[in-house]
Amino acid sequence: MRKEDAHVDEWLQDVAPSTELRRWYGHEPSRFPEFRRRYLAELGDSGHRRAAEHLRDLAGHGELTLLTATRDLGHSQAAVLAEWLTGNP
Repeated sequence: MRKEDAHVDEWLQDVAPSTELRRWYGHEPSRFPEFRRRYLAELGDSGHRRAAEHLRDLAGHGELTLLTATRDLGHSQAAVLAEWLTGNP
């Protein structure tokens, strides 16, 4: 689905992993534990904090749907973000 066809209320690019981290990870499942650790650290840095807290606020006020283009949801940034939002590591 194209972004334009998704009919999303908000598109928070600043909550995504850094380009450097995404490139390093390359969706290699063996790297997922380290990707997860680094991404969780990024969510607290100054470049991500504002968007991440806004997303957490949205999640606290109703249903939230995270979108991702990956086919391996269990080893995705969406999985890490959902875990972070719900507090279920």
